[in-house]
Amino acid sequence: MKANAEFDLIVYGASGFTGRLVAEYLARRYGVGGEVKWAMAGRDAAKLAAVRDEIGAPAETPLVIADAGDPASLKAMVGRTRAVITTVGPYQLYGEPLVAACAEAGTDYLDLCGEPAWMRHMIDAYEAKAKASGARIVFSCGFDSIPFELGVYFMEQEAVRRNGKPAPRVKSRVRGMRGGFSGGTAASLDATMAAAAKDPSILALLKNPFSLTPGFDGPEQPKGNRAEHDDDLQLWTAPFVMAAINTRNVHRSNALMGHPWGRDLVYDEMILTGPGEQGQAVAEKMASRHGKELGGPDGPKPGEGPSKEERESGFFDVLVVGVYPDGAQVRASVKGDKDPGYGSTSKMISESGVCLVKDCREVPGGVWTPGAAMGDRLVKRLRDNAGLTFTVENA
Repeated sequence: MKANAEFDLIVYGASGFTGRLVAEYLARRYGVGGEVKWAMAGRDAAKLAAVRDEIGAPAETPLVIADAGDPASLKAMVGRTRAVITTVGPYQLYGEPLVAACAEAGTDYLDLCGEPAWMRHMIDAYEAKAKASGARIVFSCGFDSIPFELGVYFMEQEAVRRNGKPAPRVKSRVRGMRGGFSGGTAASLDATMAAAAKDPSILALLKNPFSLTPGFDGPEQPKGNRAEHDDDLQLWTAPFVMAAINTRNVHRSNALMGHPWGRDLVYDEMILTGPGEQGQAVAEKMASRHGKELGGPDGPKPGEGPSKEERESGFFDVLVVGVYPDGAQVRASVKGDKDPGYGSTSKMISESGVCLVKDCREVPGGVWTPGAAMGDRLVKRLRDNAGLTFTVENA
């Protein structure tokens, strides 16, 4: 990683809805020019200045002009900082020039990507260059996939402590959630579907649970595409739309760390809907709408999002269960105190950026998941600063 730079972090896309929340969090939590030296970046200086003033950031907050369509401006931007946090998506439309610039310059890169086919293309294209330059490229630093990836990490630590070996069957179950997905997430899904319609190889990547672990294929994984009764929990479950990206990131994290959770890990994610006939009815109704949660004319648009009151009243609650062949279970939970798509996500990516440049200087270059790169240090920052809790539930 770069030892000397003008900034620790640059927030690229700071005048967009989510980028503004990231900048607001950094201003409130770290000020300007103190422990974390950061700047706001985007295409339009006037918009950046207006956002800076609206969020209450100090007038001396640096503003950097950069545009995804202008490679020279991206090169200049990444040359000034140790890391870039980008909220400019869909990443398959706007992300590659910045990944390329960071990989070339040895600058760390963090995003909110939930686009597994594009991520695989970036791994294939830039991992060797990032390893050579020392750039740490870290995808999926928001609700997809930190609570799930770090939830498995946290639960498996307890499983090994308790039983001497990891649980081979792991289930993440969404117990509760208030607050929607972001307009960027919806746009990413639309872009992915459009790309897959043109290129069958993208569809093959989307269907492969191990699409982000080139060179490794594990055992068959649950499909998670219909209502099912979870016999281990005695509850009905429905498909979870974010499973398509989160499960891939969990398997990549396992592979990057040398398979501490076993090469035979079976992992899935579902939404808990309750017991009995009522739970079944809810699960079946949700399953009938699976994949339609994010789209349609009434869905969120990029740049749009919930009000501050809606963000503040949101939350998420994810149960992570490790199951052994003899039926023994280890249960842990990850909870967030703001809506998942914006309030919690903006805090998660901010703390991921700070953690990477401040706490993880020894981590080598390459394409990483947050948990594999930062592990316990990121868990601690998220607990201390970002309103997340990690709890063993059957201690």
